[in-house]
Amino acid sequence: MYEQYFGLNSKPFTITPDPRYLFMSNRHTEGLAHLLYGVTDSGGFIQLTGEVGTGKTTLIRALLEQLPKKIEIALIMHTQISAEEFLIEICNELKIKNSSKSMIEIVNLLNHYLLEQYSDGKRVILLVDEAQNLKPEVLEQLRLLTNLETAHKKLLQIILIGQPELRDVLAKNNLRQLAQRVTARYHLEPLSQLETNLYIDHRLKIAGARTGIFDKLAKKEVFKYSTGVPRLINIICDRALLGAYSVDSVEVTKDIISKAHNEIQGIVETPKMNVWSIIFAIFVTILIIVLLNNYDYLDIQNFPAMIRKLTGIEI
Repeated sequence: MYEQYFGLNSKPFTITPDPRYLFMSNRHTEGLAHLLYGVTDSGGFIQLTGEVGTGKTTLIRALLEQLPKKIEIALIMHTQISAEEFLIEICNELKIKNSSKSMIEIVNLLNHYLLEQYSDGKRVILLVDEAQNLKPEVLEQLRLLTNLETAHKKLLQIILIGQPELRDVLAKNNLRQLAQRVTARYHLEPLSQLETNLYIDHRLKIAGARTGIFDKLAKKEVFKYSTGVPRLINIICDRALLGAYSVDSVEVTKDIISKAHNEIQGIVETPKMNVWSIIFAIFVTILIIVLLNNYDYLDIQNFPAMIRKLTGIEI
C-alpha cells in the first residue's frame, strides 16, 4: 500500500525471512564464527540460543550458505515428539528408507547411512529447532547418536537451536553427560541502539529507498519499544510506514512510531486537551459565575453552606 508512496520496490520490514535483507550485525558475525568453528573443527553438539525474534533463523541460513557442498542436512522443527518419532523424522529428512518401528533397527539404519556418507567424503548435520521443548528421553537419544563415530571422527554433527530455556534444560543434573558434549555455545543478544539504526537503514536501502525516511528520534523510539529485537523492529517500522502514508507524511517521526506501537499493543489513545483550552474553559466558567452573581441569579455568599451541605466539609 505504501511502497509506491515512498518509492520502494518492496516492503522492507516483513517478518518473513528474506535472504535479500540479510543484516549481519557484529553479534550475528560473532555467532556465525562460533557455529562455523563448531561445524568444521570440532564434533559433538553446537548450542545456539536467543530470545524469540533475535535472528537465530537468519544466523542458521548464513551458516548453511557457507558450508561446503558435500553436506547433508536434516532439519527437525517439530520437537514435542517421542524418541522413536524423533528417529523416524531424522530418517525422513535424510531420505533413508525405513519400515521398522524398532529403535535399535532405526539406529542401525542411520549408522549404516552415516558410514556411507563418510566413505563418500560427505558430512551429515542434524539441525534441531525449538530444542528447548525436547523431552529428556529424546535428549538422551541425541546423546547416544553422538556415539556413532569412526576411530577418528564423529559421523553426525548436531546443532541445537532454542530459546534461553535450552540452557536451563541442559544444565539439569540428569543431562550432564549431554552438556559435556557441547563443544560450541553462543547466545544471540538483541541489537544495540547503533545496530538498530543500521538495521533500519539497511532494509530501507535494499527496498530501494533514496532517503532515510525515519528521522533520528524515530529510530531511537523504535529501539525503545523493540529493545533491539529484529522481529519487533520489523513489526513497528512496517506499521509506522503505513501510519506516515495515511497522514501524507514523507518522514516517519517519533510521534508516528509511538502511535504505531500503541496500535500494535491495542492501546487506545485518549485525546489530550490542549493547556490553553483548559485555561480558556476555566476562564469562561469563572466569567459565567461572576455574571450570574451580578444579575442575582447566583448568591456566592451561600457557596460555603451549599458545599457543607453536599460534602460535610467545613469551609
